[in-house]
Amino acid sequence: MAVDVETSIEIAAPRRRVAAFASDPENAPRWYVNISSVSWETPPPAVVGSRIAFVAHFLGRRIAYTYEVRELVDAERFVMSTAESPFPMETTYTWADTADGGTRMTLRNEGEPSGFGQLAAPMMARAMRRANLKDLQALKRLLEVEDPPAPGASSGDA
Repeated sequence: MAVDVETSIEIAAPRRRVAAFASDPENAPRWYVNISSVSWETPPPAVVGSRIAFVAHFLGRRIAYTYEVRELVDAERFVMSTAESPFPMETTYTWADTADGGTRMTLRNEGEPSGFGQLAAPMMARAMRRANLKDLQALKRLLEVEDPPAPGASSGDA
């Protein structure tokens, strides 16, 4: 059974700023609730073909995986995927302007779990949806403050 979870949020910040911050893997531990560390396997910044190792905690388990950047369209779309078992996954971020000058960010995770993951897919999808919403809410809180993110945090064009 495939898992396909899509979550969106409106952020009162310009699209370029939101996209630059969210698509910088080094910022992931600041807004992803479950990600504890990130390390580059290829030199930064993120470009198509970049490989980034993540360590996360999800459903009580430590998960280490490496994403490869598959697509990067400046301030519009960012796609990473991993073929690692037990849960090969593709993560897509998209950004669109809102009528009031903010940004609608959409986070989509899709994959095909193997082994036990197939049986747990419906539960995993619900847990991912909850986690994605928390992550986007954390991103919103970070980017809607009056002061920009810390230096080196890829705030992009404000």
